[in-house]
Amino acid sequence: MNKVIVSWSGGKDSARAYYELQRAKGYEILALLTTVTEGYDRISMHGVRRSLLEEQGAALGVPVDKIYITQKASNEEYEAKMKEKLLHYKNMGVLSVVIGDIFLEDLRRYREQKLAETGMKGIFPIWKRDTTELAHSFIDLGFKAVITCIDSHVLDKKFVGRDFDEQFLSDLPLGVDPCGENGEFHSFVYNGPIFQWPIAHQKGEIVLRDNRFYFCDLLPS
Repeated sequence: MNKVIVSWSGGKDSARAYYELQRAKGYEILALLTTVTEGYDRISMHGVRRSLLEEQGAALGVPVDKIYITQKASNEEYEAKMKEKLLHYKNMGVLSVVIGDIFLEDLRRYREQKLAETGMKGIFPIWKRDTTELAHSFIDLGFKAVITCIDSHVLDKKFVGRDFDEQFLSDLPLGVDPCGENGEFHSFVYNGPIFQWPIAHQKGEIVLRDNRFYFCDLLPS
């Protein structure tokens, strides 16, 4: 049984990667690795509260290991803390990290380079899958997700806080990737075939940050 950890954002692509790995069998998932921003106490970029992240881990039956970074953290800070955490797992016999990237070649190269520095490698279960097919099959499989962040440079404010469903996909403007792979939007998965129970939550206020990104706060319920 190969020991792995999952790079976990709480969103649909990491959930789908987890699902595909689970189906492949032969892997023991030791932890979900998530970057959390200090002060905000939320998943970095996705803006989801730590308590909801931990509820995801409980519903999966897998511990969440959080890497805390400062607000406005530099790339050097992020990389140093990530390397320290990866070496911790390497010493436990973990040789691979599961990642939900789909088609950004430069991002994959960057991740593989950083993993190689620790003697580890990446597993990319949904790499090069057609994103339209991925988006629709995610819904068909019974996954449920809510849009927690959108980039206002490409999407209207009305898209944040919506469920990731067929109507959402049909409303997306031309040129916006159905999986948001270019950073157009981020999500929080609250139900699906990998969970033992749904993650109860309520939608809170919507705020604009950095004069660009709209976030929909999700409240535990």
